[in-house]
Amino acid sequence: MPRMTAARAAVEILKREGVSNAFGVPGAAINPFYAALKASGGVQHTLARHVEGASHMAEGYTRAKAGNIGVCIGTSGPAGTDMITGLYSAIADSIPILCITGQAPTAVLHKEDFQAVDIASIAKPVTKAATTVLEAAQVPGVFQQAFHLMRTGRPGPVLIDLPIDVQLTEIEFDPELYEPLPVYKPAATRKQIERAVEMLNASERPLLVAGGGIINADASELLVEFAELTGVPVVPTLMGWGILPDDHELNAGMVGLQTSHRYGNANFLESDFVLGIGNRWANRHTGKLDVYTRGRTFVHVDIEPTQLGKIFAPDLGIASDAKAALTLFVEVARELKAAGKLQDRSVWAASTQERKATLQRRTHFDNVPLKPQRVYEEMNRAFGPETRYVTTIGLSQIAGAQMLHVYRPRHWINCGQAGPLGWTIPAALGVATADPEGTVVALSGDYDFQFMLEELAVGAQHRIPYVHVLVNNSYLGLIRQAQRNFDIDFQVNLEFENLNSPELGVYGVDHVKVVEGLGCKAIRVTEPDQLLPAFEEAKKLAAEFRVPVVVEAILERVTNIAMSGTDIASVNEFEDIATDPSHAPTATRPLTVS
Repeated sequence: MPRMTAARAAVEILKREGVSNAFGVPGAAINPFYAALKASGGVQHTLARHVEGASHMAEGYTRAKAGNIGVCIGTSGPAGTDMITGLYSAIADSIPILCITGQAPTAVLHKEDFQAVDIASIAKPVTKAATTVLEAAQVPGVFQQAFHLMRTGRPGPVLIDLPIDVQLTEIEFDPELYEPLPVYKPAATRKQIERAVEMLNASERPLLVAGGGIINADASELLVEFAELTGVPVVPTLMGWGILPDDHELNAGMVGLQTSHRYGNANFLESDFVLGIGNRWANRHTGKLDVYTRGRTFVHVDIEPTQLGKIFAPDLGIASDAKAALTLFVEVARELKAAGKLQDRSVWAASTQERKATLQRRTHFDNVPLKPQRVYEEMNRAFGPETRYVTTIGLSQIAGAQMLHVYRPRHWINCGQAGPLGWTIPAALGVATADPEGTVVALSGDYDFQFMLEELAVGAQHRIPYVHVLVNNSYLGLIRQAQRNFDIDFQVNLEFENLNSPELGVYGVDHVKVVEGLGCKAIRVTEPDQLLPAFEEAKKLAAEFRVPVVVEAILERVTNIAMSGTDIASVNEFEDIATDPSHAPTATRPLTVS
């Protein structure tokens, strides 16, 4: 049997599990693993500037393509604790990433050795498994189990902690004999699906709620086929956005308190039956449950059995992988359609599109400073259906979800549940690494942008091009808007007069200088007619120089974006709604004025 270090065995397993890219920061306790990474070859490594950034790069890499598993690497102490935020956002959104940490020697783990910390205990609540490996011979089995766990059931992250002496110990291991463990995913039965379709068929105004689990299962085409067979309109969740194109005749719009469409909420409130697949009934989607559930029958399909009934009790719950369930849904629907037993949904579907044509938000404003709505309007013009958008949290994300258009799965890559500031830049780098020839466009407010802007240097060093739209109002905009309920405007104002850039007025940080100092390109826009040319120039610069290109839009200081604090029936629009087609010129359906 061949002999090699446990670290080398771990690297060989990574390759046989399909890993081709890793993101991390070397350190003393993980250096044996890095030595094995170099000696083995075959895994491209991207050096991050912050270890939290490496974890978010791994997330973006996973989210960009079905089957990808991003890997992040660092030491156990400050590096491992830095990566906890990435593990949290990954488990919250059912994203498999593997975090590998280097630990102090086993003999001194209890002696307060330098940078020794019980990272496995810290990580347990935000991983599917977190293990400090104390015996070198167990390393192959622990890595094999890690990939099995990440892919089995509801996907999620795993952490493996390797003491330095364990990494260096030679073990017997033959990579040629290694095989991944079979993956288990629960599957619906024919009887369960028949009952769900029977309930759907008995309703008058049904909707399909399509969640991120459908994208994780790579089952978007099946969802679209089922919707088209039955004629049932679809509500994508924020994590499921892109499962079917925004301009599809059965796309009924998004629902929720914040990242929703006027017509989406209106369509949902008219429904009497909801079939949710691969979704978790997130609170920003549902709002108050009595409003959301009143007068509706619910069927819920989820890969995690304990998710069924967690938020509210469905009328029927089915534990199943989305692809397995949708395969049966399509099969049953085809048979019923061939037998002429499916209801005609054309009138109901047409009514959802009528609301889509009449209930729109205004995007066209000529104001200076810019209103953010105009930024998204021009983004719709500049970036086509192939664009992958990447964003995390804030008014920028909420307004983007209300006004941008997404046409394909994995083209809205969003940190949905955790929403950590700083996520967007490293995640976009991970996405662009996974899709180096694709069009990747990140969206940030100024505070999210400032949290981890040092990671732009990673894009410059490793030649990772993408376009980053930065909407700058020098405010914590979402928190300021939430503080209206407390009649305060406290500790959310980022304005100051920059002594080195007086032309900015009170907008403070000179992002153009910072971005250029990090080796990237930047364009500042102050007037609406400059936006589209700036986006076009940014695409050219990214293609020419192969670096991130930032387009900074200087916004009005205060804008209140449509949202509700309570329920989907009482969204406060704040701004004037669209009353003329010229108010929303990039809407997927031209505004109809009644």
